[in-house]
Amino acid sequence: MKFGLRYASLGRYANGPAAVELAQAAETAGFESLWTIDHVVVPHGYQSRYPYSPTGRMGSGLEDYQIPDPLIWLAYIASATRTIKLGTAILILPQRNPVITAKAVATLDHLAGGRRVLLGIGVGWLAEEFAALGVPFDDRGPRTDEYVAAMRALWSQERASFKGRFVSFSEVFCRPLPADRRIPIIVGGDTKAAARRAGRLGDGYFPARGAPGELFDEMRRAAVEAGRNPADIEITVAAPAEPSEIEALTKLGVTRVAVPVSSAAGLPAQVETPDDVLRYGKDVIARLRD
Repeated sequence: MKFGLRYASLGRYANGPAAVELAQAAETAGFESLWTIDHVVVPHGYQSRYPYSPTGRMGSGLEDYQIPDPLIWLAYIASATRTIKLGTAILILPQRNPVITAKAVATLDHLAGGRRVLLGIGVGWLAEEFAALGVPFDDRGPRTDEYVAAMRALWSQERASFKGRFVSFSEVFCRPLPADRRIPIIVGGDTKAAARRAGRLGDGYFPARGAPGELFDEMRRAAVEAGRNPADIEITVAAPAEPSEIEALTKLGVTRVAVPVSSAAGLPAQVETPDDVLRYGKDVIARLRD
């Protein structure tokens, strides 16, 4: 089992020195990855329903709180670490220009030494945020699929070309290229649509809550329909609050658990300080990691 540290860029860790202290402790403790979240803006008084809370509001309902840009936060802590992987959980992909995003993600991976970035993506739920960014909300699903294909073209082709409904380019160089000319893309979400997307095009699947067997089955069916091997799609889930339950997750095909370091999205923090992180490494990771 691999261990990630989830919600790593929130709370006190939105600040540079604290973020570095956390990231270095995580690396020392044996965590394989750190994971950020993403919202460019949170519109005041939003009416869209947050899908992971019975109140329909993020967190405690607070709208004004620190959410650093995930790629910049990861670049900052990458410079202070050596091996820990750098994950987004998730980046709201349809809100972002895919050419600029492909460039930024490849640059991050290149500067971090290669093979360190895990690009978790989602379609988003906050319609008012899309409106503030001038991006249509209703077509975010097909827009996401196309953006993934366009970014992969930029990462893999010597002179990249792509023609789609939302983005087109011809014979362009996008440098630096990521290591192996690829960045793993992990699809996040607790819906059947997200599970199917992971099966069709994801390198991994990360539902936000628990280990939903029905969604894993949906993902695997979609993979088979797309001519893919479901076993090639890595599954990440939220770490159970009771560490004794982690080992059983391997029977469901789970290979990574993400441990909350900040209270977010209705999940309490399981570790809160760098010292907690180090203790978790000794008590749990040392016993269960790959």
